[in-house]
Amino acid sequence: MKSEQEREQLIKEINILLNQAYDSTLDEIYALLQTIEEEEEEEDLKAYDKAKKEADIDNSLSWEEAKKELKTGIQKEVA
Repeated sequence: MKSEQEREQLIKEINILLNQAYDSTLDEIYALLQTIEEEEEEEDLKAYDKAKKEADIDNSLSWEEAKKELKTGIQKEVA
């Protein structure tokens, strides 16, 4: 996971490139970002369903614990 300063710098550099890009390139970038967002939401839902099913099956994991593990797992994947 990037530090806040690294993120800010990366966003500044991306903004410079975006401001120089052709409109068609901006359209492609926008479509790509939307696709990525949809895929991440789908992965989150699958992980949510899996955690809930596992908790229901063995009753060994509370829903709050499952949410914490889900959040931690997603953060590890992003890093």
